[in-house]
Amino acid sequence: MRGPNQKIFLTFLVLSFLFAPSSIQAADSQTAWVKTVVAIDTFTGKVVGVSDGDTISVMRAGRAVKVRLHGIDCPEKKQPYGTKAKRFTSDRAFRNEVTVYVKDKDRYGRIVGEVILPDILSLNKELVFVGLAW
Repeated sequence: MRGPNQKIFLTFLVLSFLFAPSSIQAADSQTAWVKTVVAIDTFTGKVVGVSDGDTISVMRAGRAVKVRLHGIDCPEKKQPYGTKAKRFTSDRAFRNEVTVYVKDKDRYGRIVGEVILPDILSLNKELVFVGLAW
């Protein structure tokens, strides 16, 4: 395949990767992300605390457990945007029932997982999408 047909094919291939359905549209027309992590365990509980942008406390079996958001890192509280990241996480998750897809435990014994909000959006990916995590 040479010439114009090759260029059309390559253009189609590149565009299909760029616009492949990897997200859903939220009600307010902002792009929102869904979960993609393979879990070793799953539980649902109410968020009862937010330590910082990427660490929350979720009720599990009658007690609060720390959950570190998998695959992301937010600025610490005293770093630029640290307070904004914590506020965003609080606004989206605090007092809400979430589903945690447990991926691992960290060296401090915290659960590491993906947190799915009531509107079926990934908190982890939303923080990255709005620029408050990397």
